[in-house]
Amino acid sequence: MLPTTVDAVRALLKTDPSLTPSDRSQIVGAIRNHGQPAEPKPTRERESARILTRAEVAKRFSRTLRFVDTLSAQGVLQRVTLPGRVRACGYREDEVERLMIGEGVEV
Repeated sequence: MLPTTVDAVRALLKTDPSLTPSDRSQIVGAIRNHGQPAEPKPTRERESARILTRAEVAKRFSRTLRFVDTLSAQGVLQRVTLPGRVRACGYREDEVERLMIGEGVEV
């Protein structure tokens, strides 16, 4: 299945307020696996689930807020948006750490 098709299905599922995020991921996983249920991902530990503000991320990179906004716009850093909110509240600390050491960065 094309990634654009999966993105379209994911966008449609986000519009349904009766589905939880875990329900959405199960449905998308089943679509990707041709009807087979997706294997659940191991849950993260609580201490690694810290959310950093834009200012904290900029300080860790020793850069400006505009640099952090550029990383977000390019899709390098994913913003964390809480359910029922429009604006993002920050960035996951573990994702920022991975970016700082160069993991997951495509050149």
